[in-house]
Formats: sequence, C-alpha cells, structure tokens
Amino acid sequence: MTPPTARTWAKRGLTPVIRVRGRSQRPFSVAALACYKQGERSRLIYRPKRHVDHKRGGRRSFAWTDYRDLLIAAHQQLGAPIVLVWDNLNVHKDRRLREFIDTHDWITCYFLPAYAPDFNPVEGIWSLLRRSSQVNTAFTDPDHLISTLRHGLRHIQYCSNLINGCLAETGLTMTTPRQQSQ
Repeated sequence: MTPPTARTWAKRGLTPVIRVRGRSQRPFSVAALACYKQGERSRLIYRPKRHVDHKRGGRRSFAWTDYRDLLIAAHQQLGAPIVLVWDNLNVHKDRRLREFIDTHDWITCYFLPAYAPDFNPVEGIWSLLRRSSQVNTAFTDPDHLISTLRHGLRHIQYCSNLINGCLAETGLTMTTPRQQSQ
C-alpha cells in the first residue's frame, strides 16, 4: 500500500522523500459497517482478512461468505434488525449473498446509486484512517500495516463523533417513516 503523504518538515532547501519498494499486492482486506441508531452511540464494526494465497492466484478480496459472516456478527453485536445500505460492489450483489439476505427477515437491504461514493459513510471512515494512522508512514511489512490499521480503526470505533461526522458528510439523515393511524 503506497503511504499517503501529508505536511512534513525538512531542512531548508531539502525536499523530504519517502522511498517505497514494490507495489501493493493486496495481502489483506478490511470490510466495515458504520452503524447508526436514533438515540444511541454510533458504532463501527470491521473485519480485517489476510489473504495467504494471494501470490498464487488466490482471492485478493472479501468473498460473499466473508460479508455474510460480517452481517451475522453485526446482528449479534447490535441485537437488532439491520437496514443495510450498500454500494454497488459486485460481491454485494452476488446471487448467493442476495439469497442469504432475502431469507433472513432481520436484514433489509438498499443499494446506493451507481458511482456515488459521496453517499457512503464508510468511505469517510477510510479517509479518516488514511489521514490519521497511515499518513507519512512507510510500512516495513504486512504485519506492521495490519497492526497500524487495527489501531486506527479501534480509535475511530471508540470515537462515535467521528462516525457521526462521516454520516453528516454524506448529507444523508436518519429518518424513519411514521405509520399513519387509520
């Protein structure tokens, strides 16, 4: 992963340079759910996954079963039904994952419009993560990167105001339709 850069300092006349060898081969991925409930603290539920066979042509991203397991864990942690608002990632629209969602009444799923990352609060989480824990860091190995990511995500997880800010940045609000009495 190429490290993001931010402001730094150096002696006058010398430009700071961070040398990074190689390119990203995606040895691991992270999936996250930003969870909001009216009147309660916002929560972040995330799962990192290391891809051990990524160099031998194995999968370099989350499979539908990984997302299924994340949803089950979120349901157990939250103890409530889930209204899922997802982007149009191809795995999110996988037939088997759709069948899983359709067979469980505790999940309601909606999809964001195509090419609309501005409406996705989790994109804000990734931005916060890159600008805080990863900035100006050249990682020595995958273990260094994953421990830094876990630390950064844990920090965001315990600061519900950051998670709320990611929702506010999208311009979306938490409104529930009220049923009309008949």
